[in-house]
Amino acid sequence: MESPQAKKSGLNLPAGMSGTSLRLDTFSASPSIRSISNVSSPSKSSPSTCSDRFIPCRSSSRLHTFGLIEKPSPAKEGSNEAYSRLLKSELFGSDFASPSSSLAGPASPITSPSKNMLRFKTDHSGPSSPFSPSVLRHHTDFSSDSPNPPKPPRKVPKTPHKVLDAPSLQDDFYLNLVDWSSQNVLAVALGTCVYLWSASNSKVTKLCDLGPHDGVCSVQWTREGSFISIGTNLGQVQIWDGTKCKKVRTMGGHQTRTGVLAWNSRILASGSRDRNILQHDMRVPSDFIGKLVGHKSEVCGLKWSCDDRELASGGNDNQLLVWNQHSQQPALRLTEHTAAVKAIAWSPHQGGLLASGGGTADRCIRFWNTSNGHQLNFVDTGSQVCNLAWSKNVNEIVSTHGYSQNQIMVWKYPSLAKVATLTGHSMRVLYLAMSPDGQTIVTGAGDETLRFWNIFPSMKTPAPVKDTGLWSLGRTQIR
Repeated sequence: MESPQAKKSGLNLPAGMSGTSLRLDTFSASPSIRSISNVSSPSKSSPSTCSDRFIPCRSSSRLHTFGLIEKPSPAKEGSNEAYSRLLKSELFGSDFASPSSSLAGPASPITSPSKNMLRFKTDHSGPSSPFSPSVLRHHTDFSSDSPNPPKPPRKVPKTPHKVLDAPSLQDDFYLNLVDWSSQNVLAVALGTCVYLWSASNSKVTKLCDLGPHDGVCSVQWTREGSFISIGTNLGQVQIWDGTKCKKVRTMGGHQTRTGVLAWNSRILASGSRDRNILQHDMRVPSDFIGKLVGHKSEVCGLKWSCDDRELASGGNDNQLLVWNQHSQQPALRLTEHTAAVKAIAWSPHQGGLLASGGGTADRCIRFWNTSNGHQLNFVDTGSQVCNLAWSKNVNEIVSTHGYSQNQIMVWKYPSLAKVATLTGHSMRVLYLAMSPDGQTIVTGAGDETLRFWNIFPSMKTPAPVKDTGLWSLGRTQIR
């Protein structure tokens, strides 16, 4: 219900406010300057009256945060202080306009807001954040202006830089037909023959042919890279001089095919379908110096630890066994895998750290502490794990896979974050070897190709490995 006074003045005023409570006064000294005085709001005159206006109380606001309190400006010292104080009182509250305002300090004169109004300013009244730029700049070597910003994640080329045709490369999960020597020579078994491919000049040499009644099941270079061992389908282990292409010795002992070989500094271990592991010593005349019996099915994975003290073996019985030099019985029997264990790799960065991969029904890479037998971690890769190799340059591990994705994966350790996933083979990636410098891997598959990938940085310069141009991108044959 409008009051008669409101109707008479023609103003629509809130309840409880008279038309005479608002007036404009003019200073006689300066007619152009107007002063607002005697303004009362409904919230001040009658607190209990409700209205649709909201006038905030700014007395408790931290206006100094936005640079509203500044030093006196010389250009404004001659202005009307009374007018400025009154204007600030109405705009920002009575506490703000007080000459002894706590925000400005007892001796700070009150001036009008400068050009810095609403410019954000760091609030120094509260505790400083340990991550603020000023703190970092004064107390650490890091700042927003640092000349050494964090390096971006390493990029791995998604395509192989070289592809070799490898006709008659067998598609058999239990064989190990590719190995790369420390003298930069790649050995590949194709059918009944073994070929040597020099990575320095791409020269191909035929090492041997086992004939129509035998076949190659595994190849393994010695650590020095001069001699190569060959496991045959008849259960023999042959030793060849790689530089002279001459057979040095033949050792027996297995009843059937020898599908996996592993050298340490002086002992050669061989695993067979007859479920036994034999240890051979070239310095003695006997065929073998020890037999390790523990698997219940074919032995398909063998790796010596970097210090030669432990031998890890994987079998088609889903078991991972760890042997030491002082016992004919396994020191550890790890049975968490649910499929054949062919992929085995020891970490060159941490003693006693072993990685193993399971077949199609398992698909997991598991990490073990061999000092106590505890499983440290595992990751489900989604595919059959065929091979594992640990980089000696960085703390990463590469895995190759079969059913169903046929991919190559690079993992960081211990976070197990994926660095890269590489595809290109049309069949399961059964074979894996690493170059002597640790930067390049070669993979082989039943699609009868060998593919070379630059995936690891050099040991001295942890930067993305680029194609050196030494190898052509074209496809060539290895024989």
